[in-house]
Amino acid sequence: MAAFVLSVIANGKPGFDLVASAFAANGYGAHSPGHYSLGAALVAEVVLTFMFLMVILGATDKRAPAGMAGIAIGLSLTLIHLIGLPVTNLSVNPARSTGPALFVGGWALAQLWLFWLAPLAGAALAGAAYRSVFDES
Repeated sequence: MAAFVLSVIANGKPGFDLVASAFAANGYGAHSPGHYSLGAALVAEVVLTFMFLMVILGATDKRAPAGMAGIAIGLSLTLIHLIGLPVTNLSVNPARSTGPALFVGGWALAQLWLFWLAPLAGAALAGAAYRSVFDES
């Protein structure tokens, strides 16, 4: 839905071409903002998702100070976007990747698998790591 709303806004600019703009779709290789390879994109997405989930798990842990989770999560999301946007337009969220890909089509849909696989792998690794390091049982 968010991608639809943004497409309506963006199409209000004369001369805007949704497909030519890539519409913030995630990509690697020729479709990466910095032309990063598939391997680099995979590592970046897995590691950045892992780090983001570690912050979320730590900030929302019952042992964490109450009321501070939003600050920690928001700042970490800002930081990982600053790092990851030049690499892949950053995903860390399959839903965020799917919306623009549906509008751009073609290459964006063909590369979408990575932006589902990497965040899911990074999140699973974070869950396992957090449990093994911080579990009290």
